[in-house]
Amino acid sequence: MRVLMTTDTVGGVWTYALELADALAAHDTEVVLATIGPPPSPGQRVELARSAVVAVRSLDGLLEWMDDPWADLERSGEWLLELADEVRPDLVHLNAYAHGTLPWGVPVVVVGHSCVLSWWRAVRRENAPAEWDAYREAVTAGLALADLVVAPTRTMLDELERLYAPPGLTAAIPNGRRPPAVRGRKEPLVLAAGRLWDEAKNVAALDRVAPRLRWPVVVAGEGPAPVNAHGLGHLRRDELDSWLSRASTFALPARYEPFGLAALEAAGAGAALVLGDIPSLREVWGDAALYVDPDDDDELAAALTRLADEPELRTGMAERAVARAGAYTPARMGAAYAAAYAALVPTEAAA
Repeated sequence: MRVLMTTDTVGGVWTYALELADALAAHDTEVVLATIGPPPSPGQRVELARSAVVAVRSLDGLLEWMDDPWADLERSGEWLLELADEVRPDLVHLNAYAHGTLPWGVPVVVVGHSCVLSWWRAVRRENAPAEWDAYREAVTAGLALADLVVAPTRTMLDELERLYAPPGLTAAIPNGRRPPAVRGRKEPLVLAAGRLWDEAKNVAALDRVAPRLRWPVVVAGEGPAPVNAHGLGHLRRDELDSWLSRASTFALPARYEPFGLAALEAAGAGAALVLGDIPSLREVWGDAALYVDPDDDDELAAALTRLADEPELRTGMAERAVARAGAYTPARMGAAYAAAYAALVPTEAAA
């Protein structure tokens, strides 16, 4: 089977797409990757070369959650249809919503990794303003024409169903991630990683409590430089893996996180987890993390201090995190998607 898959290079969807392409190779499924937005960086090009992706095409343009993207979305839609005519996929896998309305002529899977409306409710504690009505309409239309709508957690799928009421089939398929390739000696430090400009990640809370902790706090990702924590900026994949291997504790006091690939990577590297107490992270991690109110700095500082001061607790939580991470493997993710694809594509088309 040949799948045309869209992605962007901005966040975790990039990592997800490459991991899934590799996992699908074991199911005789090849992935042609179409990137929209900023072109792949040199480091991402290296990752592509090491992946099972059979071909990649890129178009620089605005994404649907950006300001006034509609002309760019029309242009990228035309480009995608031309690409589909070239590669003749058996199925289209969209990691965004608006292009679900295109006349693909083959089954379409739309995966909802996040959305502005659910982000706004979780982060701002109110409904998104009227300026996002066009976005709402575009997402609703894209989901309405999907043959299958997927989300990485039941929590996120519930949000998509509540906000947009997709009429077709739906499924929750958890993400999968290989543990970081580098495994080093654990050090007394707290690590956070993600888009520092995204209020949902709530890295600012970690920066505020950093002076109250006896362990250093290190944050990796693009965005404003932290005031109290040590900022690493954007890291290459191998550099981030090195830090994940060193960190004894990983903190993500998120207000909104539909799955949390960075936490999964940290757990796979043997870190104890301190996470925002939100339904999606509870769903993914169960009793394998310490949870804190994202709005309570004292609670965050106390949880991080406990892990620093109580090595038996820290070791036990790290072991739980490693065990829980073992449930979220690329192989399981790939098998689930391969089965979902097979249910949509006629046997003779997939042969």
